[in-house]
Amino acid sequence: MKIKVKKEAIIDGLQKVQSVINPRNALPVLSNVLFRAEDGKLELTATDMSMTIRATVEAEVIKPGATTLPAKRIFGVFRELNVDEATMEVSDDNIAFIKAGSYSSRIHGISETDYPSLPELEEPKTYTLDQGAFRNMLKLASYAASIDPNRPLLNGVFLHFNNNKLSVVATDSRRLALVEQEVDFPADAGMELIVPLKTIDELLRTMGDTGNLTILATPKQIAFQFDGVLVISKLTEGTYPNFRQVIPQGASNRVVLEREMLLAAIRRTSQLVIDAISGVKLMFTPNRLEILAAAPEIGEARESMDVKYKGPEITIAFNPTFLMDPLKALTTDEVYLDLVDDTNPGMIRSTINFVYVLMPIRIS
Repeated sequence: MKIKVKKEAIIDGLQKVQSVINPRNALPVLSNVLFRAEDGKLELTATDMSMTIRATVEAEVIKPGATTLPAKRIFGVFRELNVDEATMEVSDDNIAFIKAGSYSSRIHGISETDYPSLPELEEPKTYTLDQGAFRNMLKLASYAASIDPNRPLLNGVFLHFNNNKLSVVATDSRRLALVEQEVDFPADAGMELIVPLKTIDELLRTMGDTGNLTILATPKQIAFQFDGVLVISKLTEGTYPNFRQVIPQGASNRVVLEREMLLAAIRRTSQLVIDAISGVKLMFTPNRLEILAAAPEIGEARESMDVKYKGPEITIAFNPTFLMDPLKALTTDEVYLDLVDDTNPGMIRSTINFVYVLMPIRIS
């Protein structure tokens, strides 16, 4: 194999794939990136056996071929080059010789025959979405997923394709985020998929704000194709909880709030909250909100702000981090807080098809 490649192109490709590599993997070849050069392009592939990422970059392919090279080492070499282009030639015994200006090096690799094959999806359902819109849906929901390893069904994001609508859901049982969007797909392509949180994090890191996204899914695997990148992941097996039954009905008390103002006020007052159990207390009276955070032996903080509200007096407390998360993810100027009373969950809504359900904290 012999190629000429631009420094920035290969660095960008390596950055997209190498984060999937588990440094504690027992198999040395899984610490490597698979390089495959053919037809005027270079494919870079990395895997941890649960998720595989492949990025395609432009290259001048002088001699096609393939090898695997240590991800950390090869990335460091190209990152530190002081010229824009490099030549890499790989011998039959998988030694890569890199030349760039006055610099030269050799790196020992492992044969591509020892590298796992790219997973194949048999008869997948196919969906085409706007990349930026899907990325925003993941951003609006994924923070609510559980990170408790003992709850694998909740350690991911639920994608529900049904009736020409995609529902994206995440919950840790104390809160739930749901965002929905109309999507065109065949009537027989309805599916329920639980995508592991690690895969979601990679998508959020790698996807852009424009362009098309193709999703291919089977009951056990899912693939995402966009901008020369292919992400293939195993799915979490099992039945996701019925998320719609936890969304309160009949929350008659709506507060209209300025999102950024509320976020800043919660951030300021919560500096005196020492743990999630302490919470921040929200006291609503007509057209007024007072926020209180207090911790024994530390002190307390208060802040008031004008709101649009005509209902009865309600005092309710929430985990401040959980309260701020959707406010950070949303971009609308206003948000709606729907309340029943001080013991039932509160709901944050927006002008988009989004709902966030948050359990209150009982404090004195």
